[in-house]
Amino acid sequence: MKSRPVNSLGEYSMDEKDRELLRVLESDSRIGHADLATMLNLSQNDIKKRILAMEKAGVIRKYTAVIDWKKAGHDGVTAVVEVKVSPESEFGYDRIADRVARFPEVKSLRLVTGSYDLQLIVCGRTMQEVSEFVSGQIASLESIRETVTHIVMKTYKEYGCELQRREGAERLPYSF
Repeated sequence: MKSRPVNSLGEYSMDEKDRELLRVLESDSRIGHADLATMLNLSQNDIKKRILAMEKAGVIRKYTAVIDWKKAGHDGVTAVVEVKVSPESEFGYDRIADRVARFPEVKSLRLVTGSYDLQLIVCGRTMQEVSEFVSGQIASLESIRETVTHIVMKTYKEYGCELQRREGAERLPYSF
């Protein structure tokens, strides 16, 4: 494989095979290079080079596992926290988002449309711990105008993986 071109912003220039490779890795990052090569009709060497180039370019950021923490005996608490922010004149939401993202309790952070500006996924050992984190660390930041916290009661699906599927589950009835 020739080295992949880089655009004027220094970003990796992707082709359709790269996007196919990413879709497969996103569904299961443990698939070996030999299987990937067969699936995508490429050589193993080509697969290795493409993956390495995308890792170096920051396209592939991390490999991870989807864990069913309930089955692993973990009784932690997850919360979805919606945040209203006063954007800064030169930085918009970016500076406050950078600051919030540094907290290890914040597992996910997104700028969203709607009534709130940011959506956080926050994890802690107890509801009290999550509550203290939100009120003490997030709500107290200068740019934060309002927060709303939703405690996750049960997770049915995470990153495309069903966690609560029952074997032989019946179809749900419906009516008009």
